[in-house]
Amino acid sequence: MKQEDTSKLNECQICGQAFKGRTDKKFCSEGCKSIHHYEIKKQKERRFLAVERQLKTNRKILKKYNQTGMTSLRREVITAKGFNPAYYTHTWQNQRGQTYYFSYDLGILPLEDRKGGILKNKFLIVEWQDYMHAKPPFR
Repeated sequence: MKQEDTSKLNECQICGQAFKGRTDKKFCSEGCKSIHHYEIKKQKERRFLAVERQLKTNRKILKKYNQTGMTSLRREVITAKGFNPAYYTHTWQNQRGQTYYFSYDLGILPLEDRKGGILKNKFLIVEWQDYMHAKPPFR
């Protein structure tokens, strides 16, 4: 009877199970190999998924507060709900040079006071309009 040499067994990097195979083999099965590659992909896309989640959150919040197509709202009201103005899909600039920041089809315009300084506590919420297509939607 041939005795098994347990010193040449490999250990699976996912489940820890001992297995026979080439010395450079890292996984006991295709399932464990698949799990390993899925985890690597998930780590690489973590930042992308976080940005996408924030963009969707921004749009959902803007949609909730913009029932009429255009409304103004204090910044702290929407930021308290999770809105982050640093995340947007594209911008649009009107003829007066004001820049709108859009999360898909809904956007914000920081409102300006009479002296031209930006009021940091108020946003105008708007829907994307057909006439805005005159300029490229993505910059």
